[in-house]
Amino acid sequence: MISPLPVRDGVGATRLHLPMTGPWATVGDYMAERFFHLSPELLFARFDRSEIIALDGTALTRETPLGAHEFIWYYREPAVEREIPFDVQVLYQDRDLVVADKPHFLPTTPGGKYLQNSALVRLRRQLDLPELAPIHRLDRATAGLVMFTVRPEVRGAYQLLFERREVEKVYEAVSPLPDEWDAASPALAGEPFPIVYRNHIEKLRGNVCVRADAEREPNSETLVELIDADDRVMHTLLRPHSGKMHQLRVHLAALGAGILNDSFYPELLPEAPDNFGKPLQLLARELRFIDPLSGAPRDFATHRTLQEAPASAA
Repeated sequence: MISPLPVRDGVGATRLHLPMTGPWATVGDYMAERFFHLSPELLFARFDRSEIIALDGTALTRETPLGAHEFIWYYREPAVEREIPFDVQVLYQDRDLVVADKPHFLPTTPGGKYLQNSALVRLRRQLDLPELAPIHRLDRATAGLVMFTVRPEVRGAYQLLFERREVEKVYEAVSPLPDEWDAASPALAGEPFPIVYRNHIEKLRGNVCVRADAEREPNSETLVELIDADDRVMHTLLRPHSGKMHQLRVHLAALGAGILNDSFYPELLPEAPDNFGKPLQLLARELRFIDPLSGAPRDFATHRTLQEAPASAA
């Protein structure tokens, strides 16, 4: 469904699905109840300014009855954002693809309290590409490679690569050295490297963390290889075969090597302001695939490094 509103300052309009019937006389009454945390008068003022738009491009009014439209569009008005003081870097660009190197703390797409401070919005504005869209996502806490399509007509072909697991993804992580570490025989949870770890990961609605269920059939798999270790930390190379939410963080935590500065796993810590000096030590390092349009091999690598990696790391 094509938005009747253009991208503005790098941000697309928000679409809202309305009920066609209910106890509300008008669309405004429904929105006032749904968005109860907002001042009703500020909300109705947006109708007066013709800022609530139907699919055909017409503006709704305070009196528009519920049931007149099934979908409406409007621009979000977020609270003042905290600036994320790190730049997203463009590593590659052609008429179809943009490959970016995302810093820690910057979300891939707008959401919650972040709008302008997202990789997508920054790149749309920087490159003047209003139809730029992500093919996949990285957690806000994770740094590294993210791919975007330039034109809507090619998006499906590239997304299909990820759905079919035809993209080779390689990550790096740094974890505190486990207490039982034996430099002569490196292992995690009694398993020598390289380790193939599998479990069942389930995302529960309303929870920020996923749940690992050892009793169910595994639906996630990661190959864990050792890069290096010193007397403080271990540096691993991670090759996920699947793409479940928080998979790498969950798998390393389950092996007794939770990622350094992870506030979710193995234990969910109280919410706190970002500490820019202590980013999650997880990096999306490489992406490889056969281009679905040209048939050419593609190989991209991050320019970023993990600040806590052993000094001897290449």
